[in-house]
Amino acid sequence: MPASPGHHPQRWLILGVICLAQLTVLLDNTVLNVAIPSLTRELHAATSDIQWMINAYSLVQSGLLLTAGSAADRYGRKKMLIAGLILFGAGSLTAGLADSTAQLIAARAGMGVGGALLLTTTLAVVMQIFSPDEHPRAIGIWSAVNALGFAIGPLIGGFVLNHFWWGAIFLINLPVAALGLAAVVALVPESKNPQGSRPDLLGALLSTVGMTALVFAVISGPSAGWTSPRVLVSALVALCVLALLARWESRIAHPMLDPHFFRDRRFTGAVAGAVLITFGMGGALFLLTQHLQLVLGYGPLEAGLRIAPLALSVVALNFSGLSTKWSARLGTPASILLGMVLMAAGLVSIATVATGGYAGTLLGLLLIGGGCALANPAMAHAIMSAIPPEKAGAGAGINGTLAEFGNGLGVAVLGAVLSSRVSSGGLVAGLEAGQLVGAVAVLLGGIAAGGLLRRAEKATADRALAS
Repeated sequence: MPASPGHHPQRWLILGVICLAQLTVLLDNTVLNVAIPSLTRELHAATSDIQWMINAYSLVQSGLLLTAGSAADRYGRKKMLIAGLILFGAGSLTAGLADSTAQLIAARAGMGVGGALLLTTTLAVVMQIFSPDEHPRAIGIWSAVNALGFAIGPLIGGFVLNHFWWGAIFLINLPVAALGLAAVVALVPESKNPQGSRPDLLGALLSTVGMTALVFAVISGPSAGWTSPRVLVSALVALCVLALLARWESRIAHPMLDPHFFRDRRFTGAVAGAVLITFGMGGALFLLTQHLQLVLGYGPLEAGLRIAPLALSVVALNFSGLSTKWSARLGTPASILLGMVLMAAGLVSIATVATGGYAGTLLGLLLIGGGCALANPAMAHAIMSAIPPEKAGAGAGINGTLAEFGNGLGVAVLGAVLSSRVSSGGLVAGLEAGQLVGAVAVLLGGIAAGGLLRRAEKATADRALAS
């Protein structure tokens, strides 16, 4: 029986369960980075092998997010959550016991399939078990878990590698996946699209191929060169396939990705902001790790500890409910704009003040954390609230796809800025330029999203007065 959105009696306990599953997936986006020396030594992995170990996970996950969200709406979000936990656990077990690079790459790809199901389904379940007035607070906590995963991934990886072999960084997922599976079976209610629309198999295929090709082009650009045949062919395939997807989805009765979503200014405003915010933040934080180690001279573990204030400030503001209260007072457009202004100011602080020591970096991290706590939940809520509840899985897929794409594009483009500036002005100049470009992108995202959302609210108010 489909569950309608509303107060579920165990909603906060369920939120804790799905956030635990979400955290496990997010950790595997960063935890492998600290194991690279061990993998190179023990598996005799070449540089290309290491790149595929890292990229296989994000590539498969990014390519499947839209399809996974649509499948959750069609077949049931609880079923897909269970399937995601099983696939993620099986992939983790295989990765932990792998004795060759090929096995590890294949296992990481399998984990990416499970991760796509989990990332989309968790947010869709949040939208189902909480009433609309509780959505901002619940999404704030869900968003805080994203920041926590970023911060503690390298720390957990470093701790595990100091005491165990490299495979243990994957095997620690197993008890979490088992606990999450038991809790999901016992607690999470089933919900799905009550209309039972027919599966859009061609749309799912086009979405997966198009997004995979697009992400592959983005992550290959810095290493292969933006004009290399590999990147150009991948980008061309992505553009052609995604154009076919848009045409197909506009012509069928039950589309996987409803083109009408993009006619809603709330949705388009939040989408514009989400791409630019993840572009700026993903690339800038990629540069920050290099700044801490190569300019300020910290080791990997020390650098990880010094980035932690960013995530801790997000967690504190979201879990305490302060960011939700501020957003309620300011309204969604102003919250997104103010949050992104704070984040841009933080990136400028890191670029212009931090060269003299950690104080400027700490100030920047706290500003970024405050901005993230304010803008990210408001952005996710704007996207999800612009989509009908029965399409919550598709909305979560769009939200996740934007985050993955923006982050990958940010790393690629700001990495290119770094490379070009290093050759002419040195490492410090390159890092500063990259951070400033990221700040401009985040600020533009805030202005675009805030303006579109403000116009959408005004249009809604005008229609209400006219009726």
